[in-house]
This record gives sequence, structure tokens and C-alpha cells, in this order.
Amino acid sequence: MIKLPVFLAFCFIVSTATAEVIEKIVAIVNSEIILESDLKKMPAKLKKRDLIYDYLIPSDEALFYKGDRKSLLQYLINEKIMDSEVKRLNLTVTPDKVDQEIKEIAKRNNISSQEVLTAVSSEGLSVSEYKESLKSRLERQSLIESEIISKLRISDEDAYSEFLRKNPSSRSTMNEYSISHIFFSPKKNGGEAALKKAEEVYAKLRGGENFEVLSQQFSEDPNYSNGGFLGTFKTGEFLKELEDSVVSLNPGNYSPIIKSKMGFHIVKLLSKKGSTDPKFEKDKERIKSQIFDATFRRQLKLWLQTKKDESFLRINEPKS
Repeated sequence: MIKLPVFLAFCFIVSTATAEVIEKIVAIVNSEIILESDLKKMPAKLKKRDLIYDYLIPSDEALFYKGDRKSLLQYLINEKIMDSEVKRLNLTVTPDKVDQEIKEIAKRNNISSQEVLTAVSSEGLSVSEYKESLKSRLERQSLIESEIISKLRISDEDAYSEFLRKNPSSRSTMNEYSISHIFFSPKKNGGEAALKKAEEVYAKLRGGENFEVLSQQFSEDPNYSNGGFLGTFKTGEFLKELEDSVVSLNPGNYSPIIKSKMGFHIVKLLSKKGSTDPKFEKDKERIKSQIFDATFRRQLKLWLQTKKDESFLRINEPKS
């Protein structure tokens, strides 16, 4: 537990000459204080959205933007938690670094540094306020990068899982198969004769004979190609009976006898590789960005709670 300096243990800052209350201390976070005036300034800060860090906004966003006192205080506590960590980790930004950032902003907008400050003033923000805000932003960005962002990893597999969750029908395009088959047609001598012939060839395969050689000798595919090669198909693009038979096969293995509307088949899986929906490829980076944002906010919330648990935190507010 962090020990608090005695002078911060009072709820008020007092003038020693008159014993007049000058400022109420609303909360204490480690060695940082939140004053009543800080809360009163929040509605004005809300109008200047560049001074509000969205990632620190409490979960009840609607109440925050309505100026709910409890939500505003929670936001300020989050700020102080981060500022304490900035000091602890020695991530404080110097005035020179702030000036350099202003130059970078000016360069990106093809204007001068003075024009940046003039634009800021025209928005009702003093130069000192702007520089202090910029300093805090740089420090907090450095802290977030070090403590949270550097530890996040969003893979293509994560994005694809999320895509499938929202588009379950796209599971049908997940794999691509190259297959060969030995086909037995019922057109010549009927279905019974075709099945018997298929069983004889299947027995030869089980006895160790070569699939490609047997295909050349016995296949009755009118479009026969060398080795019985049938083609390369994505899931959903070929006969369902054949597809169902190869899903569980490993490359190089063959299926039992399969009956389809065309006749009888013995199918060999030559290769199988992952394939993704073209819509996923188009949306992949957007999906990864969404996952990253959601994961970041979740991890930040956990990190803030952990730091609060480790900190001295006193709130001088009446319990609701």
C-alpha cells in the first residue's frame, strides 16, 4: 500500500489565514489529486473532443456524455492512474518533444508550427492548454504501447474465425481438394454388375495394387484422364457424395466404394489445402482492426483495474 503524504489526507485545501475552504479534493490517486474544479471543467472538455481520450471512457458511454458526475470522476481517475504509471516508468515527455510533435503535425498538414497554434487558439484552446494536452497524449500513448499494444497479437486465423462466426455459410469454401477416381457405370450391365466390379477393384486396392494403374484398367469415366484425375474443387463445387467421402481423408488415401446418382466411385485424395472466401480476403484487414480494437479495450480495462487494485485510491464522494 502506498503511503499518502499527510497534507493530502484532508478533503479540502484550506487557506491558513482565513480557514476558508478554497478547493475540495474529490479523489486521491496515489500522489495525484482530483479537484472539484477538475470535474467542473469536464463539460467544457467534452466540447473539445481532442482533449478526451475515448479509450478511457467508462463502459456506460451514454452517462458519460450526459455529464454524469460518477462517470466523469471515473474518467479522471483513469487519467490519474495512467499518469502515475507514466511517472513510475519514467515515460515523462519533455517540452522539446512536445515542440517536435507540433512540428510533425505542421509538416503533415503542410503548414507552419505557428499556424498550428493559431488554429488551436481559434478553437478556444490556449497554447499552454494545447501543449499540456499534447504532452499527456504522447506520454499515455507511450505507456499504452509499452504495457498493452506491444503484447497484442491478432492473426489471420483470429480474423477468419470471426468472419466465419458472422458468416457461417462461408464454411463451405474453407478447403480445396484435388482428387482422382475409379468410376463404375451402371449403364452397361446395370447397377448390380457395376457394384460387383467396384468391389473386385476395391479388393485389389486393399491388396496393395496401384490406384493409378487400376484406374487406367477399370475406370469407365467417359472423360477419363491419366491416373483417373478428376479435378481440383472447392467445397461445394463437386458431387456431395464424393465431397463427403474425402473430407476426412488424408492426401494419398482412398475412400470406400461410394454410390452417387451417376454410379459407383472409389476416390483418392491427392491434395487438400485451405482456401478462404474471397469476401474474407477483401475484409480481412478491417476485421483484424475490429478485433484489435475490441481486444485492446478489454485489455486496457483489465490493466486499469489491476493498477487501481495496486494503488492508493480514496474517493471523497457521498455513497449513492
